[in-house]
Amino acid sequence: MENPNDSLTGYPENQAPGAPIRSGIPDHGRIPKYYAVKAQVALLIDELAEGEALPTERDLALRHGVARETVRQALRELLLEGRLRRQGRGTVVAGAKLEQPLSLASYTEGVRRQGRTPGRHLITLERFPCPPALAAETGLRRGEPVWHMERVLLADDERMGLESTYAAVSRMPDLDTEFEPDSSFYAYLRDRLGLALGDVDERIETVLATPREALLIGTPPALPMLLIHRVSRDAEGVPLERVRTLYRGDRFSFTTHLAR
Repeated sequence: MENPNDSLTGYPENQAPGAPIRSGIPDHGRIPKYYAVKAQVALLIDELAEGEALPTERDLALRHGVARETVRQALRELLLEGRLRRQGRGTVVAGAKLEQPLSLASYTEGVRRQGRTPGRHLITLERFPCPPALAAETGLRRGEPVWHMERVLLADDERMGLESTYAAVSRMPDLDTEFEPDSSFYAYLRDRLGLALGDVDERIETVLATPREALLIGTPPALPMLLIHRVSRDAEGVPLERVRTLYRGDRFSFTTHLAR
């Protein structure tokens, strides 16, 4: 059987604008067969509309004269990069990734800015005594009552991530009765409670979702995730929230503007 890592020489034709000149090509000049197929499928994706079906693995293998395993490896990478998505038993072209700004703006604002409809689905809303680790990270008092709210993030009803929010019950005692779980938490703080964000600390890393998280988000456990840890304070420096948000690596990118 053909090895998908067997090499071909030369450059992919009609290389996409903005791609590195020697994208994916080692210094010895030979590129793996699967990568040559991937480059050609990427060009095909550029010609298709969002949601349009890709030819079958068998058809692609015949078209490019390679084994189906070679095609599978090419498609796996394009799926992980967010260029494709599974639909039923087939593979279709995915839409552009959502760009979320690294700013004080909420998820809701970021999604709306791109013409998509934001939403959230409540998984958990509970209260418990603040554990030592959370107290040390946020400045909350150990043992004081805190809310834990877990929600699936949506964009046009497509599951995009999973958000866990921790906040002091004393600052929002009626969260469980006043707050609409599918709405913006920051809008609730601002408009209902008169609380404004002052400053935020964020940390970003790449992780794999746990089996439970992958099931809630609707992704394979092997799909890379972007994890953001956020601690927010109000204008007086008093802790407002601690948030852990998982974003799908195939559907999200983050942007920021830097200036002197």
